[in-house]
Amino acid sequence: MTTYGKDVLVGSWIHSHEEDTAEEMVFRPASHAFPPARGRLTLELRADDTYVESSPGPVDVPEESQGHWALEGDRLVLEGRGERPGHAWQVVAAEADRLAVRKE
Repeated sequence: MTTYGKDVLVGSWIHSHEEDTAEEMVFRPASHAFPPARGRLTLELRADDTYVESSPGPVDVPEESQGHWALEGDRLVLEGRGERPGHAWQVVAAEADRLAVRKE
């Protein structure tokens, strides 16, 4: 098991679904040159352990959720607030320009 420091995860990440595999979801920094898409999951992991997640809604209007995040070993844990519960992913790779998590 590889563990990653939280500092490499802090920032704005956007789902690069073109790079997904059957087992992994890939995220790239917001500065990445993405091809056009109808909507993408975005994840802002803040240094104060809060996060904002935005995903395409049923009528192409982004739906946002917020909460706290933690890195527990190799698991990225998002604890949601309100109606949208959080979730957790196993981190497979965490680099400055690429974050990959195991699909669950």
